[in-house]
Amino acid sequence: MALFTQSELNDAVNLVHQHMPATAQYRWPLLEERTGCPLWVKHENHTPTGAFKIRGGITYAHSLQKSQTHSTGIITATRGNHGQSQARAATAIGLPSTIVVPHGNSKEKNAAMRAFGATVIEHGDDFDIARLHAMELAEKNQLTMVPAFHPEIIRGVATYAMELFSAAPNLHTVYVPIGCGSGICSLITVRDALGLKTEIVGVVSTHAMAAKLSFDSGKIMETDSANTIADGMAVRIPVEAAFDIYSKGAARIVAVTDDEVANAMRAYFTDTHNVAEGAGAAPLAALLQEREKMAGRECAVILCGGNVDTDVFTTVLEGNTPTVG
Repeated sequence: MALFTQSELNDAVNLVHQHMPATAQYRWPLLEERTGCPLWVKHENHTPTGAFKIRGGITYAHSLQKSQTHSTGIITATRGNHGQSQARAATAIGLPSTIVVPHGNSKEKNAAMRAFGATVIEHGDDFDIARLHAMELAEKNQLTMVPAFHPEIIRGVATYAMELFSAAPNLHTVYVPIGCGSGICSLITVRDALGLKTEIVGVVSTHAMAAKLSFDSGKIMETDSANTIADGMAVRIPVEAAFDIYSKGAARIVAVTDDEVANAMRAYFTDTHNVAEGAGAAPLAALLQEREKMAGRECAVILCGGNVDTDVFTTVLEGNTPTVG
């Protein structure tokens, strides 16, 4: 059963499009030569925050405002894109926002969150530790804790899936990165609501395998670390509600190395002159890994964001893979 009806999804599209235009999905000839298949790129790197998360921020903030919850502000944890979306949306409805990030987080994503109005706090060595600290601060300071995965966030993120499937209804396979799971779950939700047969393939880093290990074993599995240049996928502990959806709705989950991600980032720039952050390039990396299997099949990849620090991208363009501590 689909998480939302077509009517509920259409309402989300109308709401999101009041705040931002639909993003493009393009077919790039050089990328199609490289991958060996008809290929659509969904350009979520072209949103007002440079990533797909803005959509969920819009719908979540709208639901908070509609519920007339008397909040003194919101707080959340992030590696960057979710935080930008929530900071922007909170500012729009007149609420202060606090964003907790791990130490060593992207300096440029931190700066963007502050520019959108957030107070940024650095805590812990990874996202999962930062998330626990955000929950403690929420209780201590009576703030509304915004999870990375929530039905209203999924409904918002699903609007990019609605746009994609409307433009390309005959897709055989869509590749999408998995962090906390809002992207893959939105695609599964829309596919099911529209009654399509498209396969949804999740992508993780070989350095952050929790979602794949969980998918393959059929139960939640954690990892000890998640150090990858694809910081949007750097999650050690899967979100159970997301796992419940993608464990049933995904065709498979593919793991890609940081070298493969860096290669895909270079491919995006040379073939399309688009900037892709690590998680944004990971779906293309997975498709290239499965090039022989997918030959001739109409596919799509979600370029979920382009928010990569300048020094990291410079290293990539020089032909190297950045080192992650």
